Amino acid sequence: MSLCVAIFAYEEERRIEACLLSLPLDRTDIDFHVLVNGSHDRTAELARSNARTRPNVHVHDLHPGGKARTWNHFVFDIDQGRHDVIIFMDGDATIKPGSLNALANTLAINPYANAASGMPLNGRNHLAYQAELKQDRGLFGDLYALRGDFLSRMRVRNIRLPEDLIGDDGLIAALAATDLRSEANWDKERVVPCEDAGFYCEPVNLLTPRTLHVQYRRMINYSVRHFQNRIISDIMRNTGPEGLPKRMADLYPDYLPGFRARRSPQLAWFDFLALRRMAKQF
Repeated sequence: MSLCVAIFAYEEERRIEACLLSLPLDRTDIDFHVLVNGSHDRTAELARSNARTRPNVHVHDLHPGGKARTWNHFVFDIDQGRHDVIIFMDGDATIKPGSLNALANTLAINPYANAASGMPLNGRNHLAYQAELKQDRGLFGDLYALRGDFLSRMRVRNIRLPEDLIGDDGLIAALAATDLRSEANWDKERVVPCEDAGFYCEPVNLLTPRTLHVQYRRMINYSVRHFQNRIISDIMRNTGPEGLPKRMADLYPDYLPGFRARRSPQLAWFDFLALRRMAKQF
């Protein structure tokens, strides 16, 4: 079984070396692709220094950035169906030893499944997130695996992620669970949790101004993602994946008039800012 790992890295000069050190880069039977998407820091330089003596480690400095756009570029232009299993992870995560084999083995023993999910291993709510992944069969963008045949069928049908999508994992989980069909065909058994694969993320320290700023922007993005997911759910209930737009913003004029900020005190302000941002994009 041939394996490939796609590592998405945006402005990760602080974390990319730790990420790469957690991977078995000396395994020449695995291709590693570091996808530096739209970064202007030293992420690509540091990744190249780790790849210099390893012909199986490839660094791609891609512009323009955006994770969904980079995901499409990797699947359609870089990988092109050469591997049985493709593992996707984020460049700010480190993984538990043995995770790559565990994800591949999970798909091998579950031939019905299109995807396998890695588990979060740290953070205040990681046990709750683990339980949610096992129950709802979702994916975390930090670490998941897809069957090569599943991606080949996406290429044949030209099913791509919208370029301005916030977060790839929700839509990928839906495409995997429906087997690239409408929501009526949803079967969560097509997404399998892998308890032997896991990732660690950098703990959030809200006491520093830098982290507060990052978290504030992240909360706005989470709200944009919430509204984008409502649009995607409507598409998946009706036309299915063929109805996905090139850009989510292309559909904002149709949907935004019906959207309102949620009433939650924790979310309402960020929803308001998200809706204002989205309204400026068309």
